[in-house]
Amino acid sequence: MAALIWLIVGILLVVAEVLSGDFVLVMLGAAALAAAGVSALGAADLVSVLVFAASSVGLIVGARPIVKKRLQLGSGVRMHHEALLGAKAVALSQVDEHGGQVKIGGDTWSARTLDGSVIEEGEAVTVVEISGATAVVIAAV
Repeated sequence: MAALIWLIVGILLVVAEVLSGDFVLVMLGAAALAAAGVSALGAADLVSVLVFAASSVGLIVGARPIVKKRLQLGSGVRMHHEALLGAKAVALSQVDEHGGQVKIGGDTWSARTLDGSVIEEGEAVTVVEISGATAVVIAAV
C-alpha cells in the first residue's frame, strides 16, 4: 500500500512540475518514485521515508542546478529573430530610416536603417536588430 501512495505522490509531483517549470517538483517526484520502488521491494516505511529524504536532497542539490543550467543555456543554436542578428542581406529597394525591403536568406523583410542613412537597391547590408516584423540594418562593411 505504501508503494502505491509513493507512486501516486511521485506522479502528481512530476505532473505539477509542468506548471511550475522550476525543477523542484520533478526532483521531489523522482525521489518519491525511488521511495515507491524501495517500498515495493518490501522495505519498511521508515526506509522509504529515508530514501525519499536522501533522494530529494541529492537531486535538488546535485542534479537540479546542472539540469537548470543546461536548459537555460539551450543548445547554442540561436532561434527566431536572434538567428537573424548579424546576418548579411541585400537591399531589394532603397532603404532609409522610414522603410524599404531587404532579402535575408530567401525571405523578403521590411527594413529600415539604424542610423538614418540611405542604402541603395542591390547594396549589401547587415541586420543589427529585429523590431517587430522590420529588420533594422546598416550598410555592410
